Amino acid sequence: MRPFAAQARAEVWMTLRNGESLLLAIGIPVLLLVFFSTVDVLPTPAGTERPVDFLAPGILALAVMSTSLVNLAIATGFQRGYGVLKRLAITPLSRPGLLAAKIVAVLAVELVQVAVLVPIAAAFGWRPSAAVAAAGAAVLLGTVAFSGLGLLMAGTLKAELTLALANAVYLVLLLLGGMVVPLSSLPAPLRAVAEVLPAAALADALRASIGAGTAVPGRAWIVLAAWAVVTPLAAARAFRWE
Repeated sequence: MRPFAAQARAEVWMTLRNGESLLLAIGIPVLLLVFFSTVDVLPTPAGTERPVDFLAPGILALAVMSTSLVNLAIATGFQRGYGVLKRLAITPLSRPGLLAAKIVAVLAVELVQVAVLVPIAAAFGWRPSAAVAAAGAAVLLGTVAFSGLGLLMAGTLKAELTLALANAVYLVLLLLGGMVVPLSSLPAPLRAVAEVLPAAALADALRASIGAGTAVPGRAWIVLAAWAVVTPLAAARAFRWE
């Protein structure tokens, strides 16, 4: 447990002291939340009183994706490219231990994101419901799913390719994830694709639980659970130290 705990602490520290990581993890979600809560330019579902009521859960989902997919993939990819992971391979830290430490570190950073984003959303009038347990379960599944995908990229591709692909996937999931643009606004074929992606499932789960205070749709749980099983297993099997 000591190598695992040490690695998890190191991962958290490296993320929080890195300016680019903080920009992606906190700066961009805060900017999107403030801008689109202030400027009424995005379509929102009927019955939504304020833009922030739709945006806040989606931006929280975006923050989870930013940290667990993009930040994790890029940081790990360059650690692998620079030979850092090769050196870790000769320590008592196992490959599953390394991957688990990185996911635990992501969860710790997400607590910071929540502590920043929720008060800002509240300042714009958002009042989250008390369904914290369901929201926490959805975030955990989403984090594992996105982290598995990020580690799969970082553990199999060159660092530069991981950088490009992680950003490309981020943009696609941002547009198709129902985070800032409702899925109902998408053409039917794109909506069908979006509904099987973890981004839309996480946004739907958070919007139902802490947004509307209703039961999370069964489809969202199924999609999140499936991705949370498949991507970490694929990453664990394919991940290479160098």
